[in-house]
Amino acid sequence: MSGDGRHPESAPGPVIRGLSTRIVYENRWMRVREDEILRPDGSTGAYGVVDKPDFALVIPLDRDGVHLVEQYRYAVAARSWEFPQGTFPDRRDGDPAELARLELEEETGLRAGRLRHLGHLYQGPGHSSQGMNVFLATELSPGTPRRELEEQDMRQRWVTRAELETMIGRGGIRDSSTIAAYALLLLHERRSEPPR
Repeated sequence: MSGDGRHPESAPGPVIRGLSTRIVYENRWMRVREDEILRPDGSTGAYGVVDKPDFALVIPLDRDGVHLVEQYRYAVAARSWEFPQGTFPDRRDGDPAELARLELEEETGLRAGRLRHLGHLYQGPGHSSQGMNVFLATELSPGTPRRELEEQDMRQRWVTRAELETMIGRGGIRDSSTIAAYALLLLHERRSEPPR
């Protein structure tokens, strides 16, 4: 903390101000805008921003292991192992815990008896307004997935915590949201009794 009691990350600094905005593209999932900005030194410029609603990411913890899903991610032309995650359709807002339960059940069929919010993170603050709410799901019961059309090739797998860490360390998991969420889980467990 700084001498005035504030955390360093909340200390004031140079602020870029938006002067005008125009929508470049939008669909039911996202909006891309270009803003004319004013920098602290008085110069102007352009800044592109991808506006997407916050998503929920769920860590389904079960028997000292986790459930992962794998799917083809078109933007990077590669398959990706991840924790279940997603947004409400049509850029609508809603209760993050409700969204977490829906995404978990939709992608894995699992239902959580217990859901705990671990934190909120930004996905890519250099280019996007989107954040993610990370939840820990425990007391899981099985069911049938109800996947969306884009998820029809999705696979599901339970891995031990050791396997998960090996996958991360060897580049088998490259989804930054999944890795950041796992870091939040580790911090949560350091501060409290590990969930059973």
